[in-house]
Amino acid sequence: MIALGSDHGGFFLKQDIIKHLETQGVAYKDFGNYDEGAIDYADVAVPVCRSVQSGECELAILICGTGIGMSLAANKMKGIRAAACSETFSARLTRLHNNSNVLCLGARVIGAGTALDMVDLFITSQFEGGRHQTRIDKVMSLEKE
Repeated sequence: MIALGSDHGGFFLKQDIIKHLETQGVAYKDFGNYDEGAIDYADVAVPVCRSVQSGECELAILICGTGIGMSLAANKMKGIRAAACSETFSARLTRLHNNSNVLCLGARVIGAGTALDMVDLFITSQFEGGRHQTRIDKVMSLEKE
């Protein structure tokens, strides 16, 4: 299952992603925002990332104006590897090499077509492991500091 969340800046792009996931038959859980009313990105990022931490959801997609605020909030949470991406190459490689479990998108940075391509790549790409796992282990050990 994919966790979804947006602030007001990402609300309409989240709606496009929901329609896309439904068309693809991909299960998702929407953690809000449920309208375009103002909300702080951290208020959505926290419950979305908790669903990934608990295993309720395998991956997550967070959307705000730039993707940066959501990625800052998400990356403060233990076990979360969030990547703010604005093109398809990074969306695919962040799964292959970084084993990212949260994709952060900027609704004011990219169009819906690119965003949907990025969502597909993020969801379908699988971590390569190997030499990349050593790097991930080093990054994740920083949580202990």
